Amino acid sequence: MKNRWIKMSLVTTCLALFSFTTIKYFFDKNQVILEIMMSGLNNAHYEPKKIDDNFSARFFDLYLKRLDYTRMFLMQPDVENMGKYKTKVDDQIQNETFELFELSNELITRRISEKETWYKEILAKPFDYAVNEEYETDGQKTDYAKNETELRNKWRQYLQYHTVARLHELVEANEKIKNAKDTTAKVRPFDSLEVEARGKVVKTMNDYFKRLKKRNKKERYADYVNSIASMYDPHTEFFAPKDKKKFDQTMSGQLEGIGARLQQKDDYIKVSELVVGGPAYKQGEIQANDFIIKVGQGSAEPVDIVGMDIDDAIELIKGKKGTEVKLTIKKPDGTIKIVPIVRDIIELDETYAHSAVIDNGKNKTGYIKLPTFYSDFTRTGAHHCAEDVKNEVLKLQKENVNGIVLDLRDNGGGSLSEVVTMGGLFIKSGPIVQVRKNDMKPDGSKSAKIDQLNDKNPEQLYDGPFVIMVNRNSASASEIMAAAMQDYKRAVVIGTQSFGKGTVQSFLELDNYVIPQLDSMKPLGALKVTMQKFYRVNGGATQLKGVMPDITLPDPYVYIETGEKELDNPMPWDEISKAQYDPYTSINYEKLKKSSTDRIKKSKEFSLVDMEAKSIKSKKDDTKYSLNLEKYTAEVKKYKEENKKYEDLSKDIKGFAVNLMQVDVQRLSADTNKLNREKKWALNLKKDIYLQEAANVISDMK
Repeated sequence: MKNRWIKMSLVTTCLALFSFTTIKYFFDKNQVILEIMMSGLNNAHYEPKKIDDNFSARFFDLYLKRLDYTRMFLMQPDVENMGKYKTKVDDQIQNETFELFELSNELITRRISEKETWYKEILAKPFDYAVNEEYETDGQKTDYAKNETELRNKWRQYLQYHTVARLHELVEANEKIKNAKDTTAKVRPFDSLEVEARGKVVKTMNDYFKRLKKRNKKERYADYVNSIASMYDPHTEFFAPKDKKKFDQTMSGQLEGIGARLQQKDDYIKVSELVVGGPAYKQGEIQANDFIIKVGQGSAEPVDIVGMDIDDAIELIKGKKGTEVKLTIKKPDGTIKIVPIVRDIIELDETYAHSAVIDNGKNKTGYIKLPTFYSDFTRTGAHHCAEDVKNEVLKLQKENVNGIVLDLRDNGGGSLSEVVTMGGLFIKSGPIVQVRKNDMKPDGSKSAKIDQLNDKNPEQLYDGPFVIMVNRNSASASEIMAAAMQDYKRAVVIGTQSFGKGTVQSFLELDNYVIPQLDSMKPLGALKVTMQKFYRVNGGATQLKGVMPDITLPDPYVYIETGEKELDNPMPWDEISKAQYDPYTSINYEKLKKSSTDRIKKSKEFSLVDMEAKSIKSKKDDTKYSLNLEKYTAEVKKYKEENKKYEDLSKDIKGFAVNLMQVDVQRLSADTNKLNREKKWALNLKKDIYLQEAANVISDMK
């Protein structure tokens, strides 16, 4: 098996490294991470790269862009200083040295510290709000400053731009007070508003620099090696241990903790909401609006978290199921008490599949929203999205719906096995996707091997009218599902061209390749590496091209380049042989497309979408804003007037109803917060003109 060979190859590489290490014993953790990662990339990646001067030069440009995207910290002399290593990174990778990283870390740390002083000095006095200047908000359209004087002026413009924006809001609110009748609010002088505006920017910058300074050398090193990984393709990434944990939790829809939603309120961590049924809810002594001021692990001395960043505080509060955390709580009345809580598994229900019933005046349509292709990545009994979708389909069938809409808009993908199982719910049997991998031969060469992932269950759960919705953010597993149903002619795909991610990634846990003598270095993190490409059953790839809908709907971002092709180092499109499969023949695509096109032409709302698309394109291209308060105010007024034209897009659609099923209302009746969220979700769907058109297509299919 290929994976077993990869592991053996990595182990061999690491043993060779560590036999040397045990003699010298001066290798540090960064060297070990780089060595294992490069071995993994060389042996496991679908398309390994030649590490040479060309690789080095392209890496340098990518790393520099990520190091200072806004070009607000480094100067041209800094870039030239680092530039001496532009074609030498390949040698540094080979020799496991970090000259470029060390220099870049030293420079960016120093420049951040300098700018912290600058913004405080600049914001200490008023700006000239009558100045005839514009500020370029897109840093990539600017050059690096030649010297400190030039860069300081750039910072002055940046801070003035944000102050003008805050000042405009305050002046506008002040004008409303002037024009209001019977108000006790006082009209304030301009000077007072100006001071407050700068104060707001100071607070924002304080928080911004607090986050910047929080990033330590270890985290910057993770950025450095991640830039190396990104040279292979956009989805090959290095994950530091903390980031890998967050990824797994996101993809499983679960986390371990106390079941409370937290927010930062000045220097305090505030409880904003409790998850009904979670540990904190069951314990009963913590309420919304309480402040957490200390966190203790079991019998250990509690840690004071006042002033701590919320991410760090959450890491202390979360923990393994069954462990105890003692929270020191400050109540709104000032009372302080210690509350012990035993942590448990918390399910994030909003990430799971959920459904509703649509009534467009013609028929009832079932609607399923799937936010992601989640699975039990943490192996703690988490949900499987294919099983959840199956259950939603069964519930909708009991409602006697005349068709089903599966909404994959903004679904970035997830588990490959889940999409294969899910596809099988809607066909009798056959391949869902083809997967190509480059197998390593004993002589070190690679040969392409193609596997077909098949639905082997002959039972077809649902055979009625079926529509799949996609948009530009539908990627990976979403594209597999849409493409398979399109190729089988089992569904009508509507919306906009999808993202175009046609690659498959797997994780290599770096800890697995460390010999026992270096266990103290763990955890090292993980490498998400592209090992395969997937293809439609018709042989074509979704890579770069995505899935083209059977019925294309107007798109507010149609004039803006988006998708996989806009990312750094995307892999190319290609195709393979068609698989053996039997398409269905019951859908008259041309007739459905004509009916939809006729409706769209008559739709005032879709006409507005096209107008909005042109406006969005114009605003994206024009990234400069006036630093003159009067001119800035005029620009904002102009944009507001333009946006009024699109207000109809946020109104309820007449004759279009979306309701929760009674079985779900009853299930959620004990959790009013969750029930209210679901009801609000269904109400918002009544404004969705794309969903309305999907329901209309179902009516046409019926």
